[in-house]
Amino acid sequence: MSVPVAEDGNFAGPRDRTRWTDCLGDDRKAPVRMDHNPLVGVLPGEGIGPQIVECALDVTRAACALKRIKLDCEIGGEIGRPAEGRCGKALPEEAIKFCAGIFSRGGAILSGAGGGRYVYDVRSHFDLFCKLSPVVAHPELAGSGRMRPGHATDVNILIVREGTSGLYQGHWETTQRPNEGRVGSHTFCYSEAHVRRVVQVAARIASRRRRRLAVIFKESGAPSISALWRDCASEIAATNGIDCSFLDIDYAAYRLIQHPLEFDVIAAPNLFGDILSDLGGLLLGSRALTYGGNFSAAGNAFYQTNHGAAYDLAGSDRANPVGQILSAAMMVRESFRLGEIADSIEAAIRAVWKDGWRTADLAEGACRVAGTRQITDLIVDALQARTVSR
Repeated sequence: MSVPVAEDGNFAGPRDRTRWTDCLGDDRKAPVRMDHNPLVGVLPGEGIGPQIVECALDVTRAACALKRIKLDCEIGGEIGRPAEGRCGKALPEEAIKFCAGIFSRGGAILSGAGGGRYVYDVRSHFDLFCKLSPVVAHPELAGSGRMRPGHATDVNILIVREGTSGLYQGHWETTQRPNEGRVGSHTFCYSEAHVRRVVQVAARIASRRRRRLAVIFKESGAPSISALWRDCASEIAATNGIDCSFLDIDYAAYRLIQHPLEFDVIAAPNLFGDILSDLGGLLLGSRALTYGGNFSAAGNAFYQTNHGAAYDLAGSDRANPVGQILSAAMMVRESFRLGEIADSIEAAIRAVWKDGWRTADLAEGACRVAGTRQITDLIVDALQARTVSR
């Protein structure tokens, strides 16, 4: 498929024809319910999760309604620490059955934060091997956050993170040794097949953007795994006709903050991708703006923020819901092929920022600070105003 590319290296043309998930595999046969309302399985989660998931659904429903599309939402049960306290598992069997049922009917999962091993177990159980985390700067927020104003202008990075191998999916145990006391051990590995499939996705996406791929490893610290990533990525990059560079994770973290415009698509092992995604929040102005989607080769998808449950903000009306709202916009674009609706949600968020509104984590200068509920209502109002003005 020939995909037009704009002069700035970003996708050109209708976004719903150039979805990132088109790059999951040439033979992908995702069950998309084109003849029904989009089906969303909702796992509200814990901490601020239920509140900001509700905000994301309110905005998404409003955006869909303006196009006379209705979201079918089904609510799942407990996950994370509440589930762990009840049944000993952060991902209980009922949650697995709930997700499997949604996937079997062509739906996608929108999840709030879940503690414990919840998110790692979801990825492992459903083979959600590829996590895509956009790091796209917003000019309206150029003066927000800790970075020098304008430093991150024009940043547009996609982090492609492996999700089912590596440190987070290893094996661990605690033992006792004489004279040493308690000993914690952890072993993990990467197979060539697992590395190839995620790097292939990153390379396909890079070939449709600025044709630059950065691969992250720790060459001397983890020699065998790093050599595997280097060898696979070098071959795949050459096959796709893209430039490929290799950076140790510590240096990559520095370059990402100091020279973010150098990066286009980043492919990273599980732990390293997690670290860089969080650092991306510093470029954006707040970790609350980070989000991503997790995908299987079959196209099953699980959308989330990249931040945690923020228990200290739960019930305070101070949490920033925008990362969760953007995860829902990613969902309607990638899973439901509703690119125009996703674009409208993103434009409404930018309009609210342009009008001087901020949540407390992004407050600057003479801005007007809004709580969780108010900022959501302002985004809905901006959606409706944008439609009326057309």
